[in-house]
Amino acid sequence: MSVVPTDRSTSAPPRLGQPQPPAGGRPGAGRRPVPRRRPPAPRPWVADAAAVGVGVGLGASMALPVANTSWAAVRAPGGWATLLGDVTAQGGTFLLLVMVLLAGRVPAVERVLGHDRMIRWHRRTTTAPLLLLGAHAVLTTLGSAEGGRSGFWSAGGSLVTTMAWIFAAVVSYVMIVAIAGVSIRAVRRRFSYDTWWVIHCYTYLALAFSVPHQIFDGTDFVGHPLARVAWTLLWLGTAGVVIVFRLGLPAWRSLYHRFEVVEVRPEGRDAYSLVIKGRHVERLAVAGGQWFAWRFLVRGMWWHAHPFSLSALPAPPYLRVTVKVSGDTTGDLGRLQPGTKVAVEGPYGAFTEAARTRAGVALIGAGVGITPLRALLEDLPHGVDVVVVQRASSEADMLHHDELAALVDARGGRLVALAGPRRRHQLDDPRGLQRVVPDLGRRDLFLCGPDAFTAGVAAAARRLGVDAGAIHFESFTL
Repeated sequence: MSVVPTDRSTSAPPRLGQPQPPAGGRPGAGRRPVPRRRPPAPRPWVADAAAVGVGVGLGASMALPVANTSWAAVRAPGGWATLLGDVTAQGGTFLLLVMVLLAGRVPAVERVLGHDRMIRWHRRTTTAPLLLLGAHAVLTTLGSAEGGRSGFWSAGGSLVTTMAWIFAAVVSYVMIVAIAGVSIRAVRRRFSYDTWWVIHCYTYLALAFSVPHQIFDGTDFVGHPLARVAWTLLWLGTAGVVIVFRLGLPAWRSLYHRFEVVEVRPEGRDAYSLVIKGRHVERLAVAGGQWFAWRFLVRGMWWHAHPFSLSALPAPPYLRVTVKVSGDTTGDLGRLQPGTKVAVEGPYGAFTEAARTRAGVALIGAGVGITPLRALLEDLPHGVDVVVVQRASSEADMLHHDELAALVDARGGRLVALAGPRRRHQLDDPRGLQRVVPDLGRRDLFLCGPDAFTAGVAAAARRLGVDAGAIHFESFTL
């Protein structure tokens, strides 16, 4: 399949790297081009409201046992331990739900915070509920032992045998602890991504095991129908978020757009572009810099979601992603055949033009990290003052360099190509960074590349006095 620029409008820069339309003319010849749909603007108040809701919900959950416990019950043998056990149970369970919601990919919140920040908070939230629920088990058993004047282990055995759903809750807790252990980065490296992903999905099953114990055994809900209804609705709402945004919306979007691979094109050394065709792509609300999780529906690959950024803005009916072979299943993508069906999740990410705070930008990308910056560059308003820095190990690794040059030239900007060993171009050193972008202090800085690269350049920029709010980057590393 030959390749030609696609000019959706006569005034915009050429849309490079798109496949040639079928013989007989360009699609829609003689018709006005359909405007591309843009994603809604981020609304910071949504994230603020969500944070307030979490704080109020956590406080109310932990206050419920206190409100339901009389002073006489607290003063009775084991009363304090039992009360604290109920408080920690409520707090730990509520934080488990927050942990699930942080990975729920709610678009209105994700557009403000970014997927990587929400996953980072999701990971950090794991410890607190596990500690609180562990404390709940110990404190409740202590309270039962003191109240029944029996030993700790005897009281624990009695609780397991007399409460209908407590054994399922114990199984749930053990499962969650095991899943959290597997998710520790040092441990997770020992597993393939596919294995880790399947294990992680068992979190939902573990949470389901814990629900009956809370609703039917919990002292805060037995005899308190309103509290039981409210807690049930909270669980159903969380489940609804997962079903709608993790399952329903991606399924609907994939079925509606009917994506399929139309070309696999080599791009330099160990890299290639996948050109993907879809129905009504102009209705897909996506911004330059965003990414999708791509599932290629062939045997052995359908369950692996690949997080790839668009390497160009959509040129209906086409999308394009550019992939660097990195030793995992990315090597198999180069053997995909035209016609392969594709399912998507997304678009995701706050690494977009909407994050810009200044009239000038510096886009600095290393290796395949230049690809979302290439799409972001295409999406910037034409009045923005642009400097693009492309870093690669060799000239052969300068992905889409000609396209970048054409886009930068059309804007009257500046493109800096830095090929060679790292010691020659030390962008993580403030002096080296300032030599490349002398006026960095008046620009927004967009970074993309390996995590060590982005962290080093961001630190150098902060040492040069660049405000942290003007430094933008996202990480795909889980």
